[in-house]
Amino acid sequence: MVQARDIDPSASPLDYYSYELRRLREEAGLKQAQLGAIIFCTGSLIGMIENGKRVPTRDFSERVDAALGTDGHFSRLVGLVLRSVLPTWFQAYAEMEARAAYISAYQPQLVHGLLQTEAYARAVLASGLPDQLDELVAARMERHRILRREKPPMVWVVLDEGVLHREIGGRRAMRAQLAHLLSFRENRWVQIQVLPNAAGEHAGLIGAFNAMRFANEPDLVYTEDLISGHTTANPDTVREAALRYAHLQAAALSVEDSAVLITRVMEERYAEQPEPDSLVAQIQLQRQHRR
Repeated sequence: MVQARDIDPSASPLDYYSYELRRLREEAGLKQAQLGAIIFCTGSLIGMIENGKRVPTRDFSERVDAALGTDGHFSRLVGLVLRSVLPTWFQAYAEMEARAAYISAYQPQLVHGLLQTEAYARAVLASGLPDQLDELVAARMERHRILRREKPPMVWVVLDEGVLHREIGGRRAMRAQLAHLLSFRENRWVQIQVLPNAAGEHAGLIGAFNAMRFANEPDLVYTEDLISGHTTANPDTVREAALRYAHLQAAALSVEDSAVLITRVMEERYAEQPEPDSLVAQIQLQRQHRR
């Protein structure tokens, strides 16, 4: 069993969460193993989270709230905890993304983070050889919550066609990812366009960028380089990004035609493969028909 250690609740969101978990568990008169049994996890996991050795998930937090009757306390805290797991240079962007009223993005390499499935995100993040892969994946999935709010931001994404063909995470993961993109067809707040290879040279050759609009704040443009991100409210940069994005939207396929292309790539490139036993049976059946 992990032994409790002194926690400074003001040190970080994770330390505050750990401190509160231990405090409220003890107030409820429960040992770590007892709480673990109630929420279907080990007492060791409870101990690691109370010691700040493991980052809690949203599912864990919701189950703790139900078990301790804490009225959503941990469910509210976990968002801050997961955001603190993100690279320091990205945390500010994640906070702004959560407040934005309109997000427009061009992505030539990857599916935009807000639209990634868990399997796809795991493969992308693993490519950076991180120390806390599970926590980073959970943090990326946490960002998706803004799309499920009662008043979500308007999200408009232009993806380069190469994104659809770049196999990340394997065929099954890619098929699921493209199916996930298609699931947004009925979501009026998320619009996806594909910039076809046939477009040739275009206004996005400079690379990926995000633009954000807010209700009562200046517009922002966000870009990344090899090791960090950069945000600016410079009016000239914002104006240039808006102009380039307008040209990208004009060069891209319509939302409807983009869905057709995504479907075609999903079915032709990432078609479901038969299981090995099923494949053997099909070969044997074909041989029988030849006789």
